[in-house]
Amino acid sequence: MIEARPLIVRLRNFVGDTVLSVPALRLLEQHGYRLELVGKGWARGLLEAEGWTVHVRPNGLADRIAQLRELRQRFHAEDRSFNRRANTLLFPYAFSAALDARLAGLHAEGHGGEGRTWLMKRGHPRREARHTLVEYWELACDFLGIEAEPPVDIDLKVSDAQHALAKALLDAHGLAAGRFVLICPFANGRVEFLDRSWPAFPEFVRRVHLAGRTVVIVPGPAEVEGARQLYPDAVRLDGVALGVYNALLRKAGIVVSNDTGPAHMAAGVGARLVSVLGPTDPGRWAPWGSTVILKRRWPEWASVEEVMSEVDQALP
Repeated sequence: MIEARPLIVRLRNFVGDTVLSVPALRLLEQHGYRLELVGKGWARGLLEAEGWTVHVRPNGLADRIAQLRELRQRFHAEDRSFNRRANTLLFPYAFSAALDARLAGLHAEGHGGEGRTWLMKRGHPRREARHTLVEYWELACDFLGIEAEPPVDIDLKVSDAQHALAKALLDAHGLAAGRFVLICPFANGRVEFLDRSWPAFPEFVRRVHLAGRTVVIVPGPAEVEGARQLYPDAVRLDGVALGVYNALLRKAGIVVSNDTGPAHMAAGVGARLVSVLGPTDPGRWAPWGSTVILKRRWPEWASVEEVMSEVDQALP
């Protein structure tokens, strides 16, 4: 049996992008690479069930270079061809990602442009009018020198242990799988100075509650107070690791979300998802998958009635 060759892959710094890169990562793995991912600490929990190693990226430049150099030395010791071949793939577009790799002595490939192509072993074209998942997929194809179609669904894995922890959480709150609405109402950042958050979310939750249905919210660390104030009628599950959050999304009767990382997680695990988008370009950023119901008619927003109709169809 031929041993898989180590490949350092720098992840992007956002949950949604990391989920959308999963098909590309699997493609690399299927072509004989052992993935050594470098990214944020939360990526470990998010991708735990995939079985990939995640090296948590330090903040400071010196520490980042030291980490990459140590990885280069370790992988060269086990694969004598490591330093003679393309050994790093960069998903971020930033100049700094290419600079880090170059200073660490790595032979990196990634998208060209941003004045960074000279820092890499090879720069690949960043094609226009592509969904972000397709962009990552095509980068992996270019790296491998192949042509292939991306999958219809991401099929993000959830482990038995994560399912068990999610079930225990639901049991503790008297909740049954498939019988609740899970909401993801927070959306950080703006698109062309416009808010990405559905303004009718509080009214929607009030209506769902009045209809006798259970609403669940899983806030991030910076969202707990906002969840408490804006959605007092929701069952709030604080401090949930991303891998367990994946399992909770899968167990929801329906997920209703803004343009946010958990929306991509929900689509990734195959949850029934209503994605309410405003100024966000769906051709580039809509959640990916066959279970996604997109609600967008910008410059207006979807109505509460439209989204309630989807909830009524999904829940008994």
